[in-house]
Amino acid sequence: MGLLALGINHRTAPVELRERIAFDPNSLLDALGQAMNCSSLNELAILSTCNRTELYCSTSRRDSGEVLSWLGEYHQLPLADLTGCAYEHWDDQAVRHILRVASGLDSMVLGEPQILGQLKTAYSHAEQQKTLGPDLSRMFQHAFSVAKQVRTDTEIGSNPVSVAYAAVSLAKRIFSDLHTNTVLLIGAGEMVELVARHFSDNGIKHMIVANRTLQRARSVAEQFNGQAVLLEDLAEHLPAADIIVSCTASPLPILGKGAIEEALKKRKHRPIFLVDIAVPRDIEPQVADLADAYLYTIDDLQGVIEENMQARERAASQAEQIIDLRSAEFMDRLKEFEGVDTLKLYRDRVNQIRQAELAKAVAQLQKGGDAEEVLRRFSNNFANKIMHEPSVNLKKASVEGRNDLLTWAKHLFGID
Repeated sequence: MGLLALGINHRTAPVELRERIAFDPNSLLDALGQAMNCSSLNELAILSTCNRTELYCSTSRRDSGEVLSWLGEYHQLPLADLTGCAYEHWDDQAVRHILRVASGLDSMVLGEPQILGQLKTAYSHAEQQKTLGPDLSRMFQHAFSVAKQVRTDTEIGSNPVSVAYAAVSLAKRIFSDLHTNTVLLIGAGEMVELVARHFSDNGIKHMIVANRTLQRARSVAEQFNGQAVLLEDLAEHLPAADIIVSCTASPLPILGKGAIEEALKKRKHRPIFLVDIAVPRDIEPQVADLADAYLYTIDDLQGVIEENMQARERAASQAEQIIDLRSAEFMDRLKEFEGVDTLKLYRDRVNQIRQAELAKAVAQLQKGGDAEEVLRRFSNNFANKIMHEPSVNLKKASVEGRNDLLTWAKHLFGID
């Protein structure tokens, strides 16, 4: 029996193939059930995200061919399309792989935390479909524990490496307590929505979303109890804004030096922090010349991101050391569990023989048999049947010259 991690990810396959091999969440339970028809599978969990599709398996033979063929058939893809980009990791390397995935070390964005939640969802689905057994259950629980340790013992997740989070990070450098500030977001696309979410997570209570269409502005603002306004009314809301983040598709600047200068006068020169993450730029560069305006562009944010990525890479090196140690620890524990399982099977076998011989002895006593003779026969039969299979196998080992087995048998039986 072996542990297998089989899949494709953003490093091995283009997005076109990743899309085709992704599992629909609504059909994942059914897919798990179908996959278990593979004769080599004992246990299975499927992780499917935009950047990876991976099958974690406990198998009865060391061959991934049947599982890979099923994956291609399920998604109606030629096997040749998968063989060139699929990877497989076995046993200790499979364990090391899932620990790296859970800790964010194998992600497109180093150290991102979302993958851990996605792994927990994969575990939950497999548990619901009853495709988990002791080996995968232990491996997943170990991965969750190690991911938590990596987050606690290293700085892997402490430094933002997305444009949206970097904007919030810069704001926190200028305003130590965001709870009392008002943020004005210009635009209502995916990036602005992500910025809004990060600000909300960091305590912003007052949020204004300005967009060309009020309906789209409301769709973002209402998620965070914010106010939606039209872009044409922007000037009247500028004085309320401590922080302005802009990201639109406008080919020309939306905010000029004059508008910000007027807003600063109404604010009695309380500073405004501005972040322009649009390309082309939404805010005129001359705004930076104003004494109380602090303007940052996407290039400034990139510097923050690169600095933080370097910090994450240093933390990743520490995390890899943790994973090396914890992978080896898990494999040692797995071997212990295998020994316990073998011992349980042997104990069950001995008990079956004992119960069968005991039933015969009780029946003989009930028929009036001599108690001493019945006990003698019981003990002889019990000992002979326990010794039968070991005796046959030891004789076979001797004939085949397997001195290693003979030596181990002496150690096992304590007859050194």
